[in-house]
Amino acid sequence: MQIAQVIVDIPTSQTNNPFSYLIPDNLSGQVSPGMRVQVPFGSRKITGFIVAITDRSEFQGKLKPISSLVDLYPVINQELLELATWMAGQTYSFKINCLQTMLPGGMRTKFKKKLIAKSDQIRDDNPQIFAGQNEVDYDRAHYSSNLLSQILNLQKTDQIKVEYELTTHAKPVMMAAFKRQMTSEALKAESQHVRSNAIAQQHLLKLLLDHPDEQFLQSKLNQKGISSSTTRVAEQRGWIKKTQVRQIRNPFLRSVKKSQPLKLNADQQAAVSQINSATSTKQNQIFLLEGVTGSGKTEVYLQSIAHALSLGRTALMLVPEITLTPQIVGRIRSRFGDQVAMLHSALSNGERFDEWQRINSGQAKVVVGVRSAVFAPLTNLGLIIIDEEHDSSYKQADNPRYQTRDVAKWRAAYHHCPVVLGSATPSLESRARAMKGVYRLLRLPHRINRHALPHVSIIDMKIEMAKHHSALSTALSTAISDRLAKHEQIILLLNRRGYSSFLMCRDCGYVPRCPNCDISLTMHKDTGTLDCHYCGHKEPIPRVCPQCHSKRIGHYGMGSQQLEEQVKEMFPTARVLRMDVDTTRRKGSHEAIIDKFGAHKADILLGTQMIAKGLDFPEVTLVGVLNADSALAFPDFRSSERTFELLTQVSGRAGRADKTGEVFIQTFNPDHYAIQLAQTQDYERFYATEMRVRHDGKYPPYYFTVKLTGSSPNENQTAAEMYAILNFLKANLSKMAIILGPTPKTITRINNRYYYQIIIKYQNEPHLKAVLDQVLLKSQKRQRHGLQIAIDNEPLDFM
Repeated sequence: MQIAQVIVDIPTSQTNNPFSYLIPDNLSGQVSPGMRVQVPFGSRKITGFIVAITDRSEFQGKLKPISSLVDLYPVINQELLELATWMAGQTYSFKINCLQTMLPGGMRTKFKKKLIAKSDQIRDDNPQIFAGQNEVDYDRAHYSSNLLSQILNLQKTDQIKVEYELTTHAKPVMMAAFKRQMTSEALKAESQHVRSNAIAQQHLLKLLLDHPDEQFLQSKLNQKGISSSTTRVAEQRGWIKKTQVRQIRNPFLRSVKKSQPLKLNADQQAAVSQINSATSTKQNQIFLLEGVTGSGKTEVYLQSIAHALSLGRTALMLVPEITLTPQIVGRIRSRFGDQVAMLHSALSNGERFDEWQRINSGQAKVVVGVRSAVFAPLTNLGLIIIDEEHDSSYKQADNPRYQTRDVAKWRAAYHHCPVVLGSATPSLESRARAMKGVYRLLRLPHRINRHALPHVSIIDMKIEMAKHHSALSTALSTAISDRLAKHEQIILLLNRRGYSSFLMCRDCGYVPRCPNCDISLTMHKDTGTLDCHYCGHKEPIPRVCPQCHSKRIGHYGMGSQQLEEQVKEMFPTARVLRMDVDTTRRKGSHEAIIDKFGAHKADILLGTQMIAKGLDFPEVTLVGVLNADSALAFPDFRSSERTFELLTQVSGRAGRADKTGEVFIQTFNPDHYAIQLAQTQDYERFYATEMRVRHDGKYPPYYFTVKLTGSSPNENQTAAEMYAILNFLKANLSKMAIILGPTPKTITRINNRYYYQIIIKYQNEPHLKAVLDQVLLKSQKRQRHGLQIAIDNEPLDFM
């Protein structure tokens, strides 16, 4: 008797303990861990993941059998099953959430499966399945248990292929194709009757004679001058037979030219040698590659990946923003061609699913993507790279709240391969580990060809604002005019989207606020709306004050839309592009903007922080940061670190080729150490200064931290429950643990839910995990009454 241990999805009663279900005798030996199944649960049927198969169960009652199979092969491999168990404990979440997170979006929507016979013989030998067709829909509801067993056996012996087709959000792409029907002798005889001026028909006949077994796509024939009208005639004459074939979606919008490895400088060569040595000897070594902007980190990555591939292993490279992906993927594809797969949220469900299938089947050997790509089902991993490892987007904000670095380290230990963490401004936690010898520090202290770092000027906007009210200082405006005259390019960073920060009545002081959240609304001039960036609420921009009916209601602060408007007024001949969340909603818009700027079809690129990192444009010689203080204003212990990182990264966009770069940083706090040290990109002094601040405040990396957040539609209920949790923590943790709160979050109400939080800081707290697991389990009962408790291990902020 075989028993499947199944983790089921019960939203209000989640558990990490599997339930036992009988595997019917006819499926014995054919069902595997990692497959999804439908099982009876009470009076309903629910979906779950098989996590193990045993021959006994601790359940004393009568076991129910599995109702049906959702998958015919495992969609989660053994490594990822083990990873899900580790993640559930590490992130204080449930295993079912971790397993669902690992699947591409398309597999979490509705889909249908197709069974494809790999030969005509298999089709004819199994008439009950194929009924004379090479390809049929898999319909589990209409298969007997014996027939299902037969299908599983055919799949296991590689006689049939199983393909998934999405039925929502994406459809399979079907292409017209043709296959030769006549013998060579018959085709030669046909050629005698073709007119001498029927060039396309003669060309088609030659192709059919030269390639008797090939299937020709109409799209490929078109490229050879053989149109659909020609193939229609050929089909009528019996030369060819028309069919439909599925085309795998290609997420790459442009072709790339093959590139060759570049000559490395001494620092790059030293880094590559150490990484390759760890790959060759299967060492689970973590490297911190600290290199100034423009120091050639990407070439180190490429040559390290090439070495892993040469050993027959695979490679995973993660980048923080989808804006980086087109340029990074372009460089990797130019080196490794069709072995590269891409995974990120800007792909359609269908494209993401097709790429996942390429990876899962072993066709793709190199995966490039953002945070979720860390779960790519690559086998035999030889190298994991995390570029811009300091970036906050590597931490998942929702359940399960995993840190990508930690998941990557777990996978590297599983595969006995190195991890490379790359950055010009490593996170303090990573650098501290490198200083302790936990990570191995590799340095690239110079730009390629010893090019100088850009000259950085700090502009005190308190002095500027006394002279004029323009968003651009006099020095920055003059520098823009100079670069435009020289036909060079400019990047302007304003870390605020929308047209302005908020509206305010100059007579009564009224500020429009979101009805669902404790936050003012942001003005968006292009849509004519005031938007809440937290819950999505929109309302029209008022012409008069709703409170006192004054017409003196106007905008305060500046967003990227208003900056674009002002720059176009000041420099009417300049070609300006804006890149922010609002201009990059449409598919392919990131790549289109980057391509246009890279081809010098625009002079000025302005936008939010998505333009600050990783982009490489040789003609950019000027960078302007308009509001360097924006990150400093946040009441959070990482605000100085984020400011230094952002300013250093965006400064590095200037002067990356032969032309000298220049940077202007506009600030109201010119003496702040984060801004002063970003001026010289002095990471060493910033690290020393910030570590003293963290030590004095008992913050990471000197202390570990956990954030507990409670929310409900009733503020009193939220506060009462959080105080009950506080008392439970005090009773069960040691006196050494520092417990702060509960306090309302910086924005207490979001989408009509009230948020309170508790912060725990500790250095050694052996019972913490068990205590927080109890909090998590007890929270499920409260969830039915509208209260939600979230536990964030090592949060990125305390806001």
